[in-house]
Amino acid sequence: MNVFYNREGIGDTLIVMIKDVEHRTFEKKGNVARIFDEHTNETAGYNIFQASKYVDVNANGLVALTEELTGRLNEILAENGFDEKLEADLSQKFVVGLVKEKVKHPDSDHLSICQVDIGQESLQIVCGAPNVDKGQKVVVAKTGAVMPSGTIIKDAVLRGVASSGMICSARELALPNAPQKRGILVLDDAEYQTGQAFPLPAK
Repeated sequence: MNVFYNREGIGDTLIVMIKDVEHRTFEKKGNVARIFDEHTNETAGYNIFQASKYVDVNANGLVALTEELTGRLNEILAENGFDEKLEADLSQKFVVGLVKEKVKHPDSDHLSICQVDIGQESLQIVCGAPNVDKGQKVVVAKTGAVMPSGTIIKDAVLRGVASSGMICSARELALPNAPQKRGILVLDDAEYQTGQAFPLPAK
């Protein structure tokens, strides 16, 4: 789940994004609209109108999720006639990973299939960077991460191979003085621990 707010861009509306659905429709109760799949009834998200009436949001884009905010969002849904309970993944979305294995993609000349240890779990990530290699410490954007560009990282299937997350370049992370050439950011092995959070620069 990700929450966005941009008063100047779209008005006093809090946007709660849960998942992509194919056949989008919506229902509105009070100041809340639920977006869902009309075939499966799966919830894609909610739009909370007149958001400042309910919650004090000081953000211009991605809103930092907390247990307190998640609880307040559930109160807002209930106040407006919705029974669904939102659940937030509050874990770090940008973490240090260790590339444990790299093999060539069977159906691509430039893609590699990497097994990346991020501490609590190992992820399979398809990577197109020319400099990725086994043994590197790298920055991993986990599924659900919102990149500085606004792109949301999602599970994908790339030429028939499942991929969860993204190995990032310095430019994609909007790091100062990031090189413009293609290639992932390779971290100093001694300076970073596998699984630790990787802080992004403040906007």
